[in-house]
Amino acid sequence: MNLIARTFVTLGVVCAVIGMAWGIHMSASGDHMLSPAHAHLNLLGYVSLFLFGVYYHLVPSAAEGILAKVHLAVAVAGVVIIVPGIVQAIQQTGETLAKIGSVLTILSMVVFLIVVLTTAGRRTA
Repeated sequence: MNLIARTFVTLGVVCAVIGMAWGIHMSASGDHMLSPAHAHLNLLGYVSLFLFGVYYHLVPSAAEGILAKVHLAVAVAGVVIIVPGIVQAIQQTGETLAKIGSVLTILSMVVFLIVVLTTAGRRTA
């Protein structure tokens, strides 16, 4: 597995573990107020990052070059910023981080779209 794929998959699994622990904590405490942030951590952090990693593993040529590294950086930054941003928005202490994280997250998906469109026809290793 190439480094980009392995990094995406590893970070996705880290997000899954954190998301599961957070979910257990919410269940044990009976306080589900932050469930939207928890859901975004699981969806964007685990599912999206893991799926990006699967693509980069199946199409290793997509992991070559600067675009894959940009994608990794922007995708991870999006998750790291949007989740606490949603927490802040729920707690009514500000929405700036949620907005920045949202922009980074959609930018990450646009970069991934470009990666897919430019590499989808390439042979897998």
